[in-house]
Amino acid sequence: MLRIWGRTSSSNVMKLLWLCEELGIPYERVDAGGAFGRTREPEYLAMNPNARVPTIEEPDGFTLWESNSICRYLVATRAPGHAMHPTEPRARARTERWMDWQLGHLNAPMTVIFFTYVRTPEEKRDMVATAAARNEAEALWDMVENALGDDPYLGGAEPSLADVALGPYLHRWLNLPITRKAQPRLEAWHARLKQRPGYATHIAVPMS
Repeated sequence: MLRIWGRTSSSNVMKLLWLCEELGIPYERVDAGGAFGRTREPEYLAMNPNARVPTIEEPDGFTLWESNSICRYLVATRAPGHAMHPTEPRARARTERWMDWQLGHLNAPMTVIFFTYVRTPEEKRDMVATAAARNEAEALWDMVENALGDDPYLGGAEPSLADVALGPYLHRWLNLPITRKAQPRLEAWHARLKQRPGYATHIAVPMS
């Protein structure tokens, strides 16, 4: 059985758990990272020298790290041709563009905001940096707001890895205690995602 190493509070682990629910992939999960430690142990470093989560481990010993790469791999090995990762070149490119955009642009400001309000004691918060990150994130989410158009999901009519990559950050953006402009398409998209059991179970949960 597929083994997923990582704690459930990690946004990158959340992606995998949600995707496994969508594709019906059985797995076992091992707590690692954060308060659980383990990522600096030799056994884990042999699988993932970054000492971060998630990492997956196949029964034959194959391991893989980097959440978006793992998502691609899981579709390719468990559900090739699935709408989650379209095979048509342009549809696939549009999907993967959002996956890369999440890593290259959205992740940094969203991490600052999340850590400020969820994982940093109030007396140690850098509110100047957080305000700048909030402004940057709002401009980025405006891009998603516009890109959604009339489509129910970021990838079009069906959920795709674009939704999986951005889904954890969307929940945080709409639930962190910050001021936000009205973004009705984001809110409608979030409401649709919450109707999906895997998203409701693994992502639309209290932040920690």
